[in-house]
Amino acid sequence: MSESQENSPIEDRSEVTAPHNKTSQSLRNNSLKALHQGSKYLSLLLLSTIASCSFGYLAAKEEPLQKSTLESPAVANPSIASSKSILASANTNFITQVVDKVGPAVVRINASTTVAVDSGTDETDNPYLRRFFGNRAPQQGSGATERQIRQGTGSGFIVSSNGSTGQIMTNAHVVSGATKVTVTLKDGRTIAGKVRGIDRVTDVAVVEIADKNLPTIQVGDSEKIKPGEWAIAIGNPLGLDNTVTAGIISGTGRTGSEIGAADKRVNYIQTDAAINPGNSGGPLLDASGRVIGMNTAILRGTQGLGFAIPINTAQRIANQLIANGKVDHPFLGVQMINLTPELKNQVNSDPNANLKLDTDKGTLIARVVRNSPAASAGIKTGDIITSVNGKAVQNSNQVQQAIETTKIGSSIPIRIRRNGQDVDLNVTPVAAPPIADSQESP
Repeated sequence: MSESQENSPIEDRSEVTAPHNKTSQSLRNNSLKALHQGSKYLSLLLLSTIASCSFGYLAAKEEPLQKSTLESPAVANPSIASSKSILASANTNFITQVVDKVGPAVVRINASTTVAVDSGTDETDNPYLRRFFGNRAPQQGSGATERQIRQGTGSGFIVSSNGSTGQIMTNAHVVSGATKVTVTLKDGRTIAGKVRGIDRVTDVAVVEIADKNLPTIQVGDSEKIKPGEWAIAIGNPLGLDNTVTAGIISGTGRTGSEIGAADKRVNYIQTDAAINPGNSGGPLLDASGRVIGMNTAILRGTQGLGFAIPINTAQRIANQLIANGKVDHPFLGVQMINLTPELKNQVNSDPNANLKLDTDKGTLIARVVRNSPAASAGIKTGDIITSVNGKAVQNSNQVQQAIETTKIGSSIPIRIRRNGQDVDLNVTPVAAPPIADSQESP
């Protein structure tokens, strides 16, 4: 999911409208209408070092508004007094409070990547470049292979500082393959960055900078968020630094396969906050300014469909990158398909399948990798996984998440259903083979 771009000015047409309570239904309707206009055009890709995404969240509860001096204790109707208070304090709404609090810890990340280019090839024939440049892809004349430096821009946020150095979380595709990384703070400081580690399986990376008096962001709990809560994003879309957008959490637990990124082991947060290339790696915030996600993807050809990595997942990966410089993910060596009544009937009616299924629910093993832990444990094509480590699983995503939390090298029990009978096996996961850059695109 890595993309690059030539140096060129880019425009962002995002518009943000912060919601406010109003004294009448008409004002409330106008406010909601303005809010919905804030998140528009988007495109799916785990946006690259140059084309990066960002969404933001605002949690369900707003901070209490300041008591208005217009309010009189003699007012008989409390709703009128409340409306006056809200109108009087509208210039200090919770979105601006979050921006003032968190903005200094959100950074711009510039990544330079040196690539080899065949000058005799028309780059418009390269689907990788065409995804970003479209009809504007640069034309190359004939000649020998040459090396070019491409500049990319993304976002990030400072999560920790020990006084002399700070750690920044961002997307792996923002800094993957970069030969030079610089970080620009809101106060104007530009600091050389060092990539501590990247994890392409979750698209998380950590960049370290050396400087004093670094602002940091407060980390929230992505397990507690619910659809319908407010969401705030701060980032650098299309070269416009410190852009703020607002929306809601549209959904949680979106799988990689649902958004076209089946190779990613993440249950994504969905949001309708406006995001654009350049926001990737930026924070997704709740109403109190706590980061609850890292913006990472948008759906091509749609509106209001953006996705973020839950902060609990991102922080777990980041801690391993800081400690070890890499992350090892458990690997079984199977390909899985979710069973449906249609799939069951298709398999049972195929005379060449040599398989009869007695259930239309669960996770069907479609392929077992040769010499893999699954093969060594005796798992076969056509088996149906019903539980992992003693916990029932209903679909392939649950199997994947259960395996992800297991320890490499430790035996785990897996129950399968084979030819109408339950079979208990023990599997010992190994470290997953690394994902090459060419495998990043969904």
